[in-house]
Amino acid sequence: MKTVGLLLFAGVQSLDVAGPLDVFAEANGFLVTGTGYRIVTIGVDAMPLRASNGQWLGADHELATAPCDFDVLLVPGGPQLAAAAVDERLCAWLRSVCPALPRFGSICTGAFLLGRAGLLDGKQVTTHWGDAAQLAMQFPQAQVEHDRIHVRDGTLVTSAGVTAGIDLALSLVAEDHGPAVALAVAKRLLVVAQRQGGQSQFSPYLQAPADPQSPVARVQVHVMTHIAEPLSVERLADVVAMSPRNFARVFVREAGITPAEFVQRARIDAARHLLEGSQLALKAVAYRCGFGSAGRMRQLFVTRLGVTPSQYRERFQRQA
Repeated sequence: MKTVGLLLFAGVQSLDVAGPLDVFAEANGFLVTGTGYRIVTIGVDAMPLRASNGQWLGADHELATAPCDFDVLLVPGGPQLAAAAVDERLCAWLRSVCPALPRFGSICTGAFLLGRAGLLDGKQVTTHWGDAAQLAMQFPQAQVEHDRIHVRDGTLVTSAGVTAGIDLALSLVAEDHGPAVALAVAKRLLVVAQRQGGQSQFSPYLQAPADPQSPVARVQVHVMTHIAEPLSVERLADVVAMSPRNFARVFVREAGITPAEFVQRARIDAARHLLEGSQLALKAVAYRCGFGSAGRMRQLFVTRLGVTPSQYRERFQRQA
């Protein structure tokens, strides 16, 4: 029997806790008695403690008396965790326990707790798309993957936001007991055993500039309102009366991406909007968004989002 440990703290996201634990608990129903999972919860703060949604949670052990012999230890996230103060006591506990474990990891923003304990350095990791940039900034020695649902790097496993903890737990069950058991659990929980694509299909691709009156902001507005037209660097530079070379340099400095990259993201976002809210044929969507052809749009969707336009529409189209 394998022991799964999971930390609990005030403000934890309750679904980060319940989702993975339900996967392991359901797996026990498909396994021979004694070969499944024993679930152990460890309370970091005084118990009972409140989750971020107001739910009261209890734990099997307090941090000071918790066992250390886990087969996998998971650290869930919380909405305020990225900006929370460092808990030196928890960091010391994680540093003393995790390196000796066969597997340890995080769900969503739980990666910040591992990072503060120095356990992400030199590792490939992920977290919720909305917090990935902050994670990379706080822990520059970690290689943050912005678009992965979950990542395995040696004994370290990390997952994206909230429900991605279910994906991570299913992958661990598949590793321990084979894909057939993981698939049976996924069917029981009415989730997919391995979802297609990455986090980008759930995230807004474009962000507004800090200064809405800047040349970069004016160009971005022009792109969004002329998305079907050819949008070369030269044409965009004319919009703000700059030389193409100077414009490209200023755009990269202020936006963090090249003008061509922005145009491509803008076209993908425009296409996503039409796929979600209209019945237009894929050819028409591709034309209206400036892709030139449905084939080109399909190629970029697969490259950027990990799904085809048809698959995206099936998942996200708004129902009347």
